[in-house]
Amino acid sequence: MMNGTALAEAKAELRKRAMAARNACDPALGQDLARHVLENCPPPPGAVVAGYWPMGDEIDIRPLLYALAARGVALCLPETPPRGHPLVFKKWQPGAALLPGRFGTSHPAGEIARPDFVLMPLLAFDAKGNRLGYGGGYYDRTLAALPAAFRLGCAFAAQEVETVPTGGNDLKIHAIATEISLRRFQPA
Repeated sequence: MMNGTALAEAKAELRKRAMAARNACDPALGQDLARHVLENCPPPPGAVVAGYWPMGDEIDIRPLLYALAARGVALCLPETPPRGHPLVFKKWQPGAALLPGRFGTSHPAGEIARPDFVLMPLLAFDAKGNRLGYGGGYYDRTLAALPAAFRLGCAFAAQEVETVPTGGNDLKIHAIATEISLRRFQPA
């Protein structure tokens, strides 16, 4: 675990490399990611699942969201608040209008929900379950407030790196879903 300036610099450098790796991938491979999640790590009955609306070249998890909705799973999407605050999840179902949010995000206008199964985007991950996000700390703050929630990273296999630099506020994911497979990690 690193701290301070060295950690910030290592993460910034890895973000550049991870974005380049992700940029070379096809977001439509999210169809394969959806299959792996549904076959190997479906949310438990009654779970409230937090997804996200994909941006840019992120893997497209909408096929998974639509499949979960068709199975009757309660869904919500995050609204990005001002910096320093955790995400706010709002109920969503396919076809519901989305509003533009901070940093190019989209979110529903629905009621606030508390998820217990969280799908999250990331820039990089490693074999120990460490994830590198965009740097705003939104998911770390959010997950700290949802300690019992299952954390499932969604990414391309090409986003795996040998080591993600981590600090004291970085929380591990329980599993990663890619277009190739679903992999679970040992608890910390």
